[in-house]
Amino acid sequence: MRPVLLHARAGFAALALLSTVCGAAPPTQAELTKLCSNAEDQAHCGRLVEARQLPKLRGVATREGDELKVSLLPVGLATFRDAVNLIGARTYAVWDYIEDLEAVVLFATDGDRTEFWIVARKGGGEFRVPSEPVLAPGHQRFATADFCADACDNEIAVWRIAGGTVRKELTWRPTETWIDAGVTWKGAETVAVEYRVANAASPRTLERRINDATWTRVR
Repeated sequence: MRPVLLHARAGFAALALLSTVCGAAPPTQAELTKLCSNAEDQAHCGRLVEARQLPKLRGVATREGDELKVSLLPVGLATFRDAVNLIGARTYAVWDYIEDLEAVVLFATDGDRTEFWIVARKGGGEFRVPSEPVLAPGHQRFATADFCADACDNEIAVWRIAGGTVRKELTWRPTETWIDAGVTWKGAETVAVEYRVANAASPRTLERRINDATWTRVR
């Protein structure tokens, strides 16, 4: 779970879902900076993004006060309620919609921690992932990069998304300490990573094919 969403997005603008809904793609770095430059906190930033997305997703998601409702297929609703708890606020906001997978992507906060949820409209499955999911071409897999000083997995992960389910397939952890990282795809079989290490003047890059033996396969 990444503690500072704005910092992470400003450092790695390439984190973007390849959504097929016209005009419903997640915000770019420039858009996010403009939207959230005066946001009070991460939860407020999420709501500002949601306000931009909801008009494009009529019939998919609606907001009624502290309740976010996602319509399920063929019928039903999944309801997410914002609430205050002992460590802060628990909030949810629409981030994106992946039309061909019938999946809504939510940005969630829990105190000062952030995560993303994938909600499958067919079947109603709810799947938490630690950072923004970046879809591979073909939309059969996505990748996440989860790096921070505290409470992160500090790994690159590849997930399979199909049939209304999400499953972690591969993980990879660097031998050195990374302070941040972002992922993109170079085709459907190769993950490209841009990362930072402490005291480095500029980010570094690497690539990993998903059939590379250096991955740990999740059973």
